[in-house]
Amino acid sequence: MARRTAKVKVIPLGGLNEIGKNMMAFEYKDDIIVVDCGMSFPEDDMLGIDIVIPDITYLIKNKDKVRGIVLTHGHEDHIGALPYVLKRLNVPIYGTKLTLGLVENKLKEHKLVSSVQTNIVKPGDTIKLGNYKVEFMKTSHSIADAVCLAIHTPVGVIVHTGDFKIDFTPIDGEPIDFHRLAELGKKGVLLLLADSTNVERPGYTMSERTVGVTFENIFRNATQRIIVATFASNVHRVQQIFDAAHKFNRKVSVSGRSMVNVVNVAMELGYLKVANDILIDINDINKYPDHEIVVITTGSQGEPMSALSRMASSEHRKLEIHPGDLVILSATPIPGNEKTVARVVNQLFEKGANVIYEALADVHVSGHACQEELKMMHALTKPKFFIPVHGEYRHLRQHGKLAESLGMPKENIFTIETGQVVEISKDHARVAGSVPAGKILVDGLGVGDVGNIVLRDRKHLSEDGLMVVVVTITKENGHVVSGPDIISRGFVYVRESEVLMEEARKVVKNALQVCESNGIREWAVLKSSIKDSLRGFLYEKTKRSPMILPIIMEV
Repeated sequence: MARRTAKVKVIPLGGLNEIGKNMMAFEYKDDIIVVDCGMSFPEDDMLGIDIVIPDITYLIKNKDKVRGIVLTHGHEDHIGALPYVLKRLNVPIYGTKLTLGLVENKLKEHKLVSSVQTNIVKPGDTIKLGNYKVEFMKTSHSIADAVCLAIHTPVGVIVHTGDFKIDFTPIDGEPIDFHRLAELGKKGVLLLLADSTNVERPGYTMSERTVGVTFENIFRNATQRIIVATFASNVHRVQQIFDAAHKFNRKVSVSGRSMVNVVNVAMELGYLKVANDILIDINDINKYPDHEIVVITTGSQGEPMSALSRMASSEHRKLEIHPGDLVILSATPIPGNEKTVARVVNQLFEKGANVIYEALADVHVSGHACQEELKMMHALTKPKFFIPVHGEYRHLRQHGKLAESLGMPKENIFTIETGQVVEISKDHARVAGSVPAGKILVDGLGVGDVGNIVLRDRKHLSEDGLMVVVVTITKENGHVVSGPDIISRGFVYVRESEVLMEEARKVVKNALQVCESNGIREWAVLKSSIKDSLRGFLYEKTKRSPMILPIIMEV
C-alpha cells in the first residue's frame, strides 16, 4: 500500500484581491494555525456598513483543530476583526508587546479581556503550536514591533513576510533580520508568502528617517501652530513629531480617540519616548502662544468623524482652525479616499490654513516594499513555491511576474483568490478546491445580518427614494373605506407635487377597484397590484422607480 504524502494546506480567508481583511490559515492533519485577523473598511456601495471582516465558516467548522492566532503587527487590517472572531472562536493569541497592547484596547471595548488568552512574543522567539513551530523575526513596517514568520512544518519551512519594507536606517535602530532570512534560504524555504502592495513601484521605499528630516525643516521655519494628521498606529512617525517639537521648544497635544489610545499604549510600553512636560492636554492649548503648539491628530484619510475633518468643518469641540495654522497631512490617501481627503484639504485652505501634503514635501513614506526590496526578499529566502498576498488582484499578478523574472518556474507561482486552497508537499503544489470565504458585514451591533438583499434595498432607497401607500379595506368585501394615502420620502417633495400625488392616488384606487370587482382578497395579490400599477405610472411621469411599500389594513 502506497504511503500518503504529507501535505500542508494554505487557505487564504482574506487579504487577497483587496486591501485589508488579512487572514491566512495553515492546516496540517489535525492542526490549524491562523496568521492575522484583520478588517477592512466598506466599499462605496456598502451603504451604512461600519467594517468588513473575514468569513470564518471554515474555522468554526474545524474549531477543534485551531491551535491559535499569530499576529504579524498591530494595524487594523491585521487585528481589527479579532473581537468579532474571538466571540465565536476563542483560541490563544500570539503577538509582540505593542501589537498585543493595541489588541487589549479592542478586547476591553468588547469586554473580552478576562476570557481571551494573550501571549507576548519577541523577535527571535519560537513557539510550538501542534505540529507547527512558529519563529518570529524582526522586520520593518510603518508600525513598531512588526515581525515576519518562519512556520516550520513537517513538510518544510513556510516564510510569511507580513507587511514589510527594507529600511536600513529604521527609527528603532533594528533593521530586518537579514541574517536569519538568509539562513533559512540556505537551508531551504518551501513556500514564500510576501506582501504585494507596492509591487508596481520600482526601486526602494524611502527610509522613515527622511520624514523626520522634513519635519525638522518645516518646524524650524513655522511661526504658527502646527497640526499634523497621520495614522494613529504609526508610532515611529509620532515619535519623530515629538522629537521635532522638543527640538524647537513646542508643546504637543493629541486629538482623536484612536490617536490618544495608541499614544497612551505606546508610552506605557516604552515604544514612545516623550520628554518631560512636552505633552499637554488639548484643553490647555489656549494657555500657550500659537508658535509653541503642535497638535497630533487623526483624520489623514478624510474620515468624516475624525478630528481633522471636524476641525475643517468647525465642528471640533476643543480646537478651531486659525488663519495661518500649518496643517501637515503625513499620509497617502488609501485608494478610494482621494475625494474625501481633497475635500478636507480644500476646507482647510478656505479657513486660511496652510496645508502641506505628500505632493509638496516628503511628509510620508510607505511602509511597504517596492520592487527591489521584494527581489531582495526572494533572493534571501530562495523559495521553491510562491504565493503573493496582501494586495488587489493586479498586485498579486504583478508580484507573480516579478518572481518569474527572478527565475522561478511559472507552475510554482500561485496567484489565487480568497478561499482557494493550495496543497503543498515537499515536491509538489496544486490548487485543491476551495472553502467558504468572503465578506461578513458589520453594521452597528449586527454581525452578518446585513447581506446583498439589504444592501440592494439601501441602494435603491438612496438612489430613487420611497413611496408608502396606506389603504384601509373592509374585511367582508375588500371595499376601500379609507385612502389610499401616499407618503413620499426621498422621491418628490409632496407639497410641490400635489398633482402627481393626486394622480398616483387615482391609479392605486383604480387598481384596488379592479381587484374588488374580480373578488380578489389575498393581501399579496393586492400589494403586487398596487406596486405594479404605481411603478408603471411613476416611471412614465418621472422616469424614476422609487421603492413602493404598500400597507393594507382591514376593518
